[in-house]
Amino acid sequence: MTLMALAVATLANSQPRRVINLTDGWQFSRDNNHWESVSVPHDWAIAGPFDKKWDLQYVAIEQNGETEKSEKSGRSGALPWIGQGFYRTTVTIPDGYSRATLMIDGAMSNARVKVGGKQLAYWPYGYNAFNVDIPVSQTGNTLDIEVSLDNVEESSRWYPGGGIYRPVRLLLTGDNHFPVWQTYIRTLTASTEKAIVEVVAKAQGEKGNTIAVLRDHDGRVVAEASEDDVNDAVLQLAVVNPRLWSPESPYLYTLTLSRLVGGKKVDEESHKVGIRTISVSKDGGFRLNGVSRKIKGVCLHHDLGPLGAAENKAAVIRQIKMMKAMGCDAIRTAHNMPSTLQMEVCDSLGMMVMAESFDMWIYPKCKNGYAKFFKEWADRDIENLVLHHRNHPSIVMWSIGNEIPEQSSKEGVEISRHLQSLCHRLDPSRPVTQGMDRAEAALKSGFAQVMDVPGFNYRVHKYEKNIAQLPQGFLLGSETASTVSSRGVYKFPVVVSDNAVYDDGQCSSYDTEYCSWSNLPDDDWRCQDDYPWVIGEFVWTGYDYLGEPTPYDTYWPSRSSYFGICDLAGLPKDRYYLYRSRWNTATHTIHLLPHWTWPGREGELTPVYCYTDAPEAELFVNGKSQGRISKRQDSRLDRYRLRWNDVTYQPGELRVVAYNADGSVMGEQKVLTAGKPVALRMDVECPSSDHTTLKADGATIKADGATLKADGATHKADGADLAFITVSLEDANGTFCPTLSDDITIEVTGEGVFEAACNGDATSLQSMRQPTMKLFSGKAVFVVRSTTQSGTIQVTATDKLRRLKRSISITTK
Repeated sequence: MTLMALAVATLANSQPRRVINLTDGWQFSRDNNHWESVSVPHDWAIAGPFDKKWDLQYVAIEQNGETEKSEKSGRSGALPWIGQGFYRTTVTIPDGYSRATLMIDGAMSNARVKVGGKQLAYWPYGYNAFNVDIPVSQTGNTLDIEVSLDNVEESSRWYPGGGIYRPVRLLLTGDNHFPVWQTYIRTLTASTEKAIVEVVAKAQGEKGNTIAVLRDHDGRVVAEASEDDVNDAVLQLAVVNPRLWSPESPYLYTLTLSRLVGGKKVDEESHKVGIRTISVSKDGGFRLNGVSRKIKGVCLHHDLGPLGAAENKAAVIRQIKMMKAMGCDAIRTAHNMPSTLQMEVCDSLGMMVMAESFDMWIYPKCKNGYAKFFKEWADRDIENLVLHHRNHPSIVMWSIGNEIPEQSSKEGVEISRHLQSLCHRLDPSRPVTQGMDRAEAALKSGFAQVMDVPGFNYRVHKYEKNIAQLPQGFLLGSETASTVSSRGVYKFPVVVSDNAVYDDGQCSSYDTEYCSWSNLPDDDWRCQDDYPWVIGEFVWTGYDYLGEPTPYDTYWPSRSSYFGICDLAGLPKDRYYLYRSRWNTATHTIHLLPHWTWPGREGELTPVYCYTDAPEAELFVNGKSQGRISKRQDSRLDRYRLRWNDVTYQPGELRVVAYNADGSVMGEQKVLTAGKPVALRMDVECPSSDHTTLKADGATIKADGATLKADGATHKADGADLAFITVSLEDANGTFCPTLSDDITIEVTGEGVFEAACNGDATSLQSMRQPTMKLFSGKAVFVVRSTTQSGTIQVTATDKLRRLKRSISITTK
């Protein structure tokens, strides 16, 4: 009898483990007196209202080079996340289980957990997952679970959210079981011919047999191993002709671990396994599966725009899919621990991850930040981070900090060594890094030299001096660019500036504005192309996020960031196509900016840029050539962009023809002047579908600049799936109207409910949880949640100002 057959044969002799998702059935209160029903994940603050009084800070932001204090009204999002929140629920445990573990993936913050009125756990760090062991008897268990949270003012540099904002699950087992996070899976060696996967499986209870069976995507057994009469088993699985995991081919196997005591199966757990190796060295730089590659990464905050901090799988999938379509292959979870769901999505879609931990150690960046807890809790938080996530193939390195003030001190060097060593002890398979923003100080103290991967934030002009002092022989742009822009907003004259601000609180989408400490994307690419020892970058940021509204830290009502490649609604800015032209080598990019609807600018200088992977192109205005130009290696802005700086605006047609290096035509793009708006347009994304988009009532959905095939994508009727509907206006010829700011209201009927709305305007004070939202630069996104019933969702958008209405239908299954 095979090991697999033995495990199956004994299944009927035991009570299998059970995982209960604690999503519904929660009661919530802000005062422990007035209660309402909610579902978890939940963010109590995202409904607002926006108000500068929430966490109003009067500080000097040292990371931005400030020396004098000033009022920071939107630093942490201007939403009511401060204060206490209380959650309670009741769970009935079926007979036959003797152990229960409450698994909380994230609760913001200072979580205290009571069961039956008795406090069983306290965990201060809101970004970390933690587990609570609950004693139970074999029969008749009803658990009254209470979670209290307490968010303190000036404890965050951005919007943290408030509540149990990540999933909660209850694991039920017997006394003989595999405990949570105590199984470790790593690839020892791998090639296309053979791989060795090691499994370290710890078990609690009586000694017994541990059986490991690895199956491929089709369920076929590809390797198996077992160890008898042990609690802790170390197993090696030899896989012939393995499919190696990578961003280009994120192949996942399934590992099943069975625990037998006295010949009876007492527990079983399953893991997704990606077979891959990672290494970093002076000679090869960063290598995945033995192949050198430069990391094309972005930093992501944890909030999901109009959903706030409340995690949702469809929203996470939407983010990752959009970044992958741009050519991005890695994310940095800045500046905090990732979630289980996010890592599972990265595993399955193929996105490498730098999993970060802290934004501060002992020295505080804000008055009540994590520095209050670091000495007592840092080791425990690192242990939870690594133990929780070390089996995810997507994670390629750990980060122990971001712009830590201690980087200039001996104490900082010792803390770095300690935390890095702790990561190595828990997971010998991955390197450790952190983001340093004070290069001279970090190099002088030895802080940079002790890291596996020395990461430097910004200041690319110092790279050459840095590398000369690094024994590692390479460096990583752990945080780059911090270019700022507002989607669809263009400022004249076009300037290259590190301190541009305007009366409307917006930034120019010509992508020539950045911050005093940062730079343009072009500067990072020059270093990566010219210096083989730069192993890649993580751009700040993939998406705009709530809070930290640089360069408008003192401007009200600015309350969210401008750094994103995509805006807060998840819509791509022009900069998305600049990165796409560099990173996406599978598909050509030809993107023109600005829009070409400028009433009142006739005859005025209106520069035109083209973001493309083509080396040259010719521009036409109403059929008249504006010149055929090529990229220039000796120019900061013309090495990676094509720019026509002397174009004067005339209404009509803007057209560019892009050429390959051999002179053949790569393709072209047109931008037309919009006329009077006469119709609403509704574009729908269902990210959880196997297909990226669908067609609804003739509205073709677009993603990453290309119309995609609509192969019958559907919305899941699970009560959690989301559809994202972008509403805009078009003229009689179907041309997008890019300058409108009409109020749009949607109504949702059938098997769906309105969830959220956002237009990407960092200065908007409209509630993101009401079904009315102004267009910003002609667009707004409305989010619809499914019910648990299959059927049809009807969504109707209305523009009362123009007496326009449009409806679409979405099928749920």
